[in-house]
Amino acid sequence: MADSTSSSHSDSSSSSNNSSSSLRDLTRSAFQLIHWKEPKKSAVAFGSSLLVLVSVATLSVISVVSYLLLACLCVTITFRVYKSVIQAVQKSDEGHPFRSQLERDISVSSESARLLTDQSLFHLNWFSSQTRRLLLVEDLVDSLKLAAVMWMMTYVGAIFNGVTILILADIMFFTTPLIYQKKKSQIDRYIDLIRSRVEEMLQKLKDRLPGAVRRTKAE
Repeated sequence: MADSTSSSHSDSSSSSNNSSSSLRDLTRSAFQLIHWKEPKKSAVAFGSSLLVLVSVATLSVISVVSYLLLACLCVTITFRVYKSVIQAVQKSDEGHPFRSQLERDISVSSESARLLTDQSLFHLNWFSSQTRRLLLVEDLVDSLKLAAVMWMMTYVGAIFNGVTILILADIMFFTTPLIYQKKKSQIDRYIDLIRSRVEEMLQKLKDRLPGAVRRTKAE
């Protein structure tokens, strides 16, 4: 009985470790794509994501999904018919050309789903607590920062829509690491300069706060 219990615990721990390792591998692969460790894969990912976002900007989401699935089906059906004809001519018995992909297990394990749920719950709780803290003005300076950012976002929203912002974000994700690697020293110098200016402005703002507000923050 004890052996079965220990074995079940070891199986669950091993599956949990496998799930966490798969998530780490996925995160590592994403970072490798963004930092262009493998230029061909990064170029394909960047081009594909940009093409999808531009298509969504010009067409409806239903049309984009339909065209993507139709293109995929055209490729797979053509390849399947081609391989069938080749096998019939050569009288070979290679079987289905996508057999390895069809036999691969792509189901999501309960441990992976549980791990993703726990991580999502952690981030959701953090977001809820931060939103309450900022909206209810626990710290006046932080709430003023949020107000300034939201005021700037009103102008951004008047110029760009959501899909345009996603396109710009996609371009920045794939181009910023390359630019930073080439201009690291200059960018770090400008970032430090901006950070020092912002800290000076915040310190001046804190010094001008009423005494009651400063005492509330200290408490």
